[in-house]
Amino acid sequence: MPAVSSVIVPYASYLRVYEPLAAFPEPERGHWARYATRGATPTAQDELRRSLADLLPTPPVPVRVHESGDAFVAEVDGTVCVCPWRTRLRGWLALEELSERFPGPLLDAVLPPVVRGQAAADWEAWRERNPDARPWIRTAVWQVPVRWFALFGDEEREYEPAGPGAAVMRYRTPMVQARRRTARTLRALRESADGGGPLTEGLVDVGKWLEEFHPRSLVELDYGGLVHALTGPQLDGDHSAADVAAGIAALRAGDGEGAGEAYGRLVERWRVVRELQFAN
Repeated sequence: MPAVSSVIVPYASYLRVYEPLAAFPEPERGHWARYATRGATPTAQDELRRSLADLLPTPPVPVRVHESGDAFVAEVDGTVCVCPWRTRLRGWLALEELSERFPGPLLDAVLPPVVRGQAAADWEAWRERNPDARPWIRTAVWQVPVRWFALFGDEEREYEPAGPGAAVMRYRTPMVQARRRTARTLRALRESADGGGPLTEGLVDVGKWLEEFHPRSLVELDYGGLVHALTGPQLDGDHSAADVAAGIAALRAGDGEGAGEAYGRLVERWRVVRELQFAN
């Protein structure tokens, strides 16, 4: 499948859920069954390139007119699982976040108010017709949110150093494990002195999202474009899920100092990454 551009688009990470075909009603199940057997499927970079291409026209198209029919595909114990892109839905969700992250004048320069207004009206009408819709993919830019690491164990870490292509850094775990770890982490955070603060709130949100999917799904954390912002040694030495697990174990044991040290490693590691967005 040809890409819109050969340029690599950084720098986002992804939390994805791959559901078995049985989780989808017909005729969508049939569509994904045929899709999964057709051969090579597009990558996250392909999806980003297509989304950015929609922003090039004048006026830009922040949310595509028709929903994507593409998905990521994985095989889990012989069962085909798919993670639909749902690019249109995620475009609307991203627009809501943009208004919270950027000042009005800057946003107006990139996406004129009339364009955003039409997108908002389309989103409201679509949401009334699809009240239970949810994305299979969550995205973060210039970081991997700490709460995402709570879903995985260090033994599920997969790191493939850069070869002919880019490096790959990801974690994969069965849905049942992700839910179990989420519940254990929330219990430890709530029993801590400060109740976990924003981390608890964020993990509650992730936990509710996971409950929306089939229990035999696969959960994946993909560093995505962040591998292009980190060196090989940085990726090789990154065991963030282990740091989160160590911090939670320390909290359960009443070891505040140990929990602080684990959290400090995480904060410093991801502070360095986030600051890259301001570099020339």
